[in-house]
Amino acid sequence: MGTANPIVGAIEAGGTKFVCAVGSGPGRDMRARAQFATGDDPARLMREVIAWFEGEARTHGPLAAIGVASFGPVDLDPRSPTYGFITTTPKRGWRGTDVVGPLRRAFPGLPIGFDTDVNGAALGEGRWGAARGLDDFIYVTVGTGIGGGGVARGKLLHGLVHPEMGHFPMPVLDGDAFRGSCAIHGRCWEGLCAGPAIAARAGRPAEELAPDDPAWDYLTRYMGHALATLTYVLSPRRIIVGGSVRKAGQLGEAEFFARTRRHLRAVLNGYIASPALEEPGIDRFVVPPELGDDAGVCGAIALAHDALAAARGG
Repeated sequence: MGTANPIVGAIEAGGTKFVCAVGSGPGRDMRARAQFATGDDPARLMREVIAWFEGEARTHGPLAAIGVASFGPVDLDPRSPTYGFITTTPKRGWRGTDVVGPLRRAFPGLPIGFDTDVNGAALGEGRWGAARGLDDFIYVTVGTGIGGGGVARGKLLHGLVHPEMGHFPMPVLDGDAFRGSCAIHGRCWEGLCAGPAIAARAGRPAEELAPDDPAWDYLTRYMGHALATLTYVLSPRRIIVGGSVRKAGQLGEAEFFARTRRHLRAVLNGYIASPALEEPGIDRFVVPPELGDDAGVCGAIALAHDALAAARGG
């Protein structure tokens, strides 16, 4: 392919699996992909990932850059001695792990983009998915954990470290005695709405819950509160909700989004005056990802493209 669409490597580094790809974008532009169980041995996994990239480069041509969208927390400060590291994660074996370093040693001189998995997914949805044409939006993943990435004025949100949207505290709904499942914060958003929290509350996985199970009502009501907080604080033009929980098992994705939007409007109570938060605009304000489960790995491709552009002075 020409220099306008270079072949890059991409890693969506998740707590359960690493999804790797070679290509220039989503769909047909993704030439090859593979996944590897994350496990508890980072050194072994990085050797497997590097070997896979080396093999694919022999098939598809040299890689122009690599992008990594990683679970975290991570160090995103290029001036820091631990830039490119996963830092305080509770994931066994991964605390203090250098992710970027092994890639730099294996592919010397290759530009490497590095960010959080959710910032990466936000970037992918902005480039090819549900946020095309928007400069201010949020991508949230609700799965095994909860995280959020944000874009403001066309740039990914960074700062002291990076957004940790899944861990802000939540109100207690009337009659709810559930103490939350987050090992660090208990009743944070992740501790109430992530997959393990649903299972802990209901006593069985979300996939097994009947559509009328009370756990769905708690889930979507708390989602409404959480998305209202993000709306108040960041004033996005769209919120994209990805991750496995949004599929909502027997309840169904469409009903999950309908209930979540309804509860979001109830929490806002008309305070923010915008057609986007009224019917039918709310249907385009809170949406599923257009890239589906590929949002993260496509975001890693976008990170690689941006790293290459920066290296070229673009």
